[in-house]
Amino acid sequence: MSLKYRRILLKISGEMLAGDQGYGIQPAILTNLAQELAEIIQLQVEVAIVIGGGNIFRGLAASASGMERASADYMGMLATMLNALALQNALEGQGIQTRVLSAIEMRQLAEGYIRRRAIRHLEKKRVVIFAAGTGNPYFTTDTAAALRAMEIGAQVIMKGTKVDGIYDADPMTNPSAKRFTELPFLSVLNKSLKVMDATAITLCMDNDLPIIVFNLTARGNIQKILEGEPIGTLVSKHVTVKP
Repeated sequence: MSLKYRRILLKISGEMLAGDQGYGIQPAILTNLAQELAEIIQLQVEVAIVIGGGNIFRGLAASASGMERASADYMGMLATMLNALALQNALEGQGIQTRVLSAIEMRQLAEGYIRRRAIRHLEKKRVVIFAAGTGNPYFTTDTAAALRAMEIGAQVIMKGTKVDGIYDADPMTNPSAKRFTELPFLSVLNKSLKVMDATAITLCMDNDLPIIVFNLTARGNIQKILEGEPIGTLVSKHVTVKP
């Protein structure tokens, strides 16, 4: 099978794991995601994952409520570790070899992040889950996703959301919101579209790393993207249509 991408980084928000309950981890969502990723691994695609922690703790929100920002961000990093271990368990339940690599040393739980080690795991067709963000406060898991994707030589960042792409308004509240099929990085920044934070977008723009924002809840979308179907919204330097 001819695939457009052979090494991907999948960015998943913590809220995705919470499902309709809004908090914590919904086991059915983990199972469905693990089953879909198992199908992708069968295609010999190398998969790395960065997962957020917003379903458990949001450092930025805690900081806005008066908590010291660095402490709040470190707590958020620990929340990503909880999600990473849950996803690892679900993937291994599907017979997939995984490794959790943490930017903060937690030897009893995960390997420490080393770039060459991560690449070697991917070459052996193990799913690599990056936890604890960049290991530094003041940086989001979006920035961690952009950084790790470039370090491992990923061909694309796939950002899985609950909507089918980027809109000019919130499609949940505005039925006439327009979906973009393609966008240049500068338009995302200039329009302040809530895709990823500005640091992550700038990193991807400077290094010509495309981002695809798509609906992760629709089964089969990851494989369709790998096969080159125009799913979601493509953010890149090479836009063929006007935004």
